[in-house]
Amino acid sequence: MAPRRGPSSPSPDAARLLPPGAVEEFAEAAGGRFRVLRSTASGTGTPLLLIHGGGPDNAAISWYRAFAPLSVDRPVFAADLAGCGYTEDVAVTGTAAGMADQLAELADALGLGRMAVAGVSMGGEVALQFALRHPGRCAALVAVAPGGLVERLQGRYAQRAAWLATLLPDPVLRPLAALANRFVGAAVKRMVHDPSTLPAEVVAEMVREARRPGSGMAYGAYNKASIGPRGMLNNLLPEVGRITVPTLFFHGAADPLVPPSGSAGAAARIPGARLVLVPDCGHWAQLEAHGAFVDEVRGFLAG
Repeated sequence: MAPRRGPSSPSPDAARLLPPGAVEEFAEAAGGRFRVLRSTASGTGTPLLLIHGGGPDNAAISWYRAFAPLSVDRPVFAADLAGCGYTEDVAVTGTAAGMADQLAELADALGLGRMAVAGVSMGGEVALQFALRHPGRCAALVAVAPGGLVERLQGRYAQRAAWLATLLPDPVLRPLAALANRFVGAAVKRMVHDPSTLPAEVVAEMVREARRPGSGMAYGAYNKASIGPRGMLNNLLPEVGRITVPTLFFHGAADPLVPPSGSAGAAARIPGARLVLVPDCGHWAQLEAHGAFVDEVRGFLAG
């Protein structure tokens, strides 16, 4: 299957959401050009690389609220993954391992050495893979409602149905994804326990991202690589015990998309890992429980 490419950048005057305290830059790596958000004012601690989630997401959406407060202690970077946001011409591998390797190349291009890594949802799985595949580069790990930690979806019939959906060819998936993306504004509010906690500008940016040509296809490639007929192909539970860096799992207890049991199982397997389950909180825990998330991560990284 030929590699897919990210959508083209819009005109310079197109509206883009930027987190407070971030500037937008571009860096050549992994055969293309990554859009990178960099903190404008930061402390001198170990650099922190933030990894966004799947679907119509990008670095500014997932990390809109956390960027500035996390950069008080350290330099913070966040990149749009291949096929997402404003990153261009980076091949979409579909696998979290492939995305982790591409981010390692980006880190080289940015001159980053050892760093803390934090990811949410699909990006949480990428962060786990980064810690497994590049242990010398990873100083600490934060996984927010991470994927890749369940043996199968809820029930064998749900697993089979999800797998059959991944068999649809891209010419069929593209119009279906475009149709589904028309309703992303309503869908995103079902990802959280309390929709009123989401900043309006974040929801608006996600709707904008969903309407970009090719939006969702990179996430579709991830699902194709992750979902098997009888179980998940990306289950990292048997491997996470090899992670030796300080690790924090942060998960909404009411997450309707990714079971908190995966984070609990991984935390039990990683020596010294800590699990924070946030009551009355859904999938986007770093946005919905913003204050608790920032406090936990700053304290964890300081320690």
